[in-house]
Amino acid sequence: MRKAYLLVALMLALSILVTACGTGPSAATAKTSKVRLGLSTWIGFAPLYVAKEKGFFEKEGVDVELLLMEGVAERRSALAAGKIHGFVSTVDTHVVTAASGVPVVQVLALDDSYGGDGIVALKKIQSLQDLVGRKVAVQTDGGASYFWFLYLLEKEGISPAQIQFQSMSAGEAGAAFVAGKVDAAVTWQPWLSRAENTSFGHVLLKSDATPGVIADTLALRQDFVGSQPQAVRGIVAAWFDALDFIQANPDESYAIMAKAMGLTAEEFKSQLSDIRWYDRTMNQAYFGTPEKPGPLYDLTAMAASFWKRQGLIEKEPQAKDLIDGTFLP
Repeated sequence: MRKAYLLVALMLALSILVTACGTGPSAATAKTSKVRLGLSTWIGFAPLYVAKEKGFFEKEGVDVELLLMEGVAERRSALAAGKIHGFVSTVDTHVVTAASGVPVVQVLALDDSYGGDGIVALKKIQSLQDLVGRKVAVQTDGGASYFWFLYLLEKEGISPAQIQFQSMSAGEAGAAFVAGKVDAAVTWQPWLSRAENTSFGHVLLKSDATPGVIADTLALRQDFVGSQPQAVRGIVAAWFDALDFIQANPDESYAIMAKAMGLTAEEFKSQLSDIRWYDRTMNQAYFGTPEKPGPLYDLTAMAASFWKRQGLIEKEPQAKDLIDGTFLP
């Protein structure tokens, strides 16, 4: 009788163990602990709020908390301290993060600037070559504006030493140009439009001329990606779920995103032409594969080379170590 009881108990224990370790739907969608992501109020990131509001993160089995952190330095510090698991920003920013000793991996492309950034200049300046010897306002301590401008100069064969840099933020640069204090500025909206409304200025070049260069990606800590691959896959899937929902329900989606951005729905919609959200197809093309790398590899390598030459970083990270496209569908 005692042996029979022991046999029943053993069978019951084995049954519980098999259920707990099963690979059925309940196991596949089991939630991980909360994932904290840092972001700023940029419309390119807005679909993340749709994913949160409409329960797409939860649907994909991941509990995500979106933490508003306007400054890149704040996001980077939080990541280094383990307060967040990842953040969204431009590709060149993630290069600096990796070079600073915080290993990160880009797993998803969110958007790129498609006309939202630009160079405003005096009307007599008609080409990038005309900027040689001119005062150009741009933030020179890193960031997307400076990276993009350096990229353009290199394409034109212009040395940065040939430009009279005036270091200031993008907003300050736009204001300085409108006030007539500089010959040109690397800035964004609404300063692009304000420059065109002056009697002396125009937009020399906009970011839609270089698609994919000012691009935002989600980068996560390498240790998190290695230990929580299912959570990473869920975050990526929820982004695409959100884009599908936006396409099918634009009005409801715009209301959600506008509220998150502190804008009216009309203000939000008026800015959409300045960015492109990256869907499945665009992500696959942008990442490519390790065997046939996409543009993201070139951009990451170029950013590392740029910042190394500019003295912003001491060690040049390898693009292959900063990119993982295996979580894309």
